This record gives sequence, structure tokens and C-alpha cells, in this order.
Amino acid sequence: MAGLTKKTKAVREKVSSTKFYGLDEAATLLSTLPKAKFDEAVDIAVKLGVDPRKAEENVRGVVSLPHGNGKTVRVVAFCTGAKAKEAEEAGADFVGTEELVQKIQGGWLEFDKVVATPDMMVMVSKVGKILGPRGLMPNPKLGSVTPEVGKAIKSIKAGQVEFRVEKAGIVHASIGKVSFGTQKIKENVESMIDAIIKMKPKTSKGVYLETISISSTMGPGIAIDPVPYRKV
Repeated sequence: MAGLTKKTKAVREKVSSTKFYGLDEAATLLSTLPKAKFDEAVDIAVKLGVDPRKAEENVRGVVSLPHGNGKTVRVVAFCTGAKAKEAEEAGADFVGTEELVQKIQGGWLEFDKVVATPDMMVMVSKVGKILGPRGLMPNPKLGSVTPEVGKAIKSIKAGQVEFRVEKAGIVHASIGKVSFGTQKIKENVESMIDAIIKMKPKTSKGVYLETISISSTMGPGIAIDPVPYRKV
């Protein structure tokens, strides 16, 4: 361990790289590791037994975490009339139509999520090539294209998290802050795992949840025993 800081050494001594921890123990361990000088995010990585190259196994969904993820989310809402007022009252940061399209076409991307009413999607499609690659394009399957824009915005602001399996078959997501403490971290992890389980493709064979780990921004991965969460 030559050259390692005292903090890094302390962390490595606490976390075993060969052990599978129960969720209670893992959440407790993560929340009690030596802290950084900022409130670190808590991330989860779940390796799935799917082939993301197959459309039917491209696992994707949303989950409303019981304690949010600790992040401030800036929401753009494409809607007009009464729906625009509804979006504003729900906490949307930017509400509009064509003027927002023009701003985005001009390079403006100071937002994190986009919602739209169905009638606005023809207009939103004008910036689809900009929003799509960044994962910002509204999607009816994820609840971001909906006539209930107020409800969608409130869910996003409250900590709704989108997740999607990557090419390597892993779902990565930020599910909280270290300052949440053991119980809130545990409950957010459980909600995320439950959501991923519900999205299991019918074509997926064999073990679906292969590995699960959680980590803080500056900390090592803590492997959680996946067996209790595996469904037949």
C-alpha cells in the first residue's frame, strides 16, 4: 500500500473485495466509511444477465426513490395554455414551445430532464438529434410524454430516476447521498433493485441479477449478495 493516503488505507481495511455483504451491512458500511470533504453521491451498479444488443432485452425504466437521490434536477416542459400553468406550478424550471426549441438549437442545454404533452412532440422532434444522444428525449414509456405534466414534473423533482442497461449489461444509477445515512440508503437500494427486477425481459434466461454493488463517489465498490433478490 505504498503511497496510499491514510484515508484510502482505512477504507481498504474496512471493505473486503472478496466478500458479499448483506444489504444492511453494506449500507451501514458505506455510511460509516471515512468521509470526503463533500457530500458524496451513492451509486449502484447491477450486472444483468441480458444481451442489450437485443431490443427485447434492452432493460430501461424509471423508479421513484423513497428518499430521492439528493440531486437538484432542472426540468424543461414543452406545453401551452393550461398545461403550461400546471407545469409552472409543479416546479418546472423552463416552460415553453418554439422558443425553447430555438434555444436548444442554438446550443443551450442547461437542464437535466425534458417533459412534454403529446401534442408537442412534433415540435420537440426538431431537436431530437440533440436531445436523443444525451438521453434527454421525452419518452412515453418513461412517463415524460404525458398530458399529466404536473404529475410527471413533481415525480422528477421528488427523486424519480431513469435507468438503462449499458452495452456491457450493467445498470448504473445515482441513488442518494452518503449523508442520507444507513436506513435511507438501504431503502433507496431496495427500491432500485425492485424496479430492475420488474423490468426483467421475458426472453432473459438463466441468472438475471448477476452482481450488485454500491459505492460512494470516492469509495470502493461494496458487493451485495444478489441471491436473496433473485427471482425464478
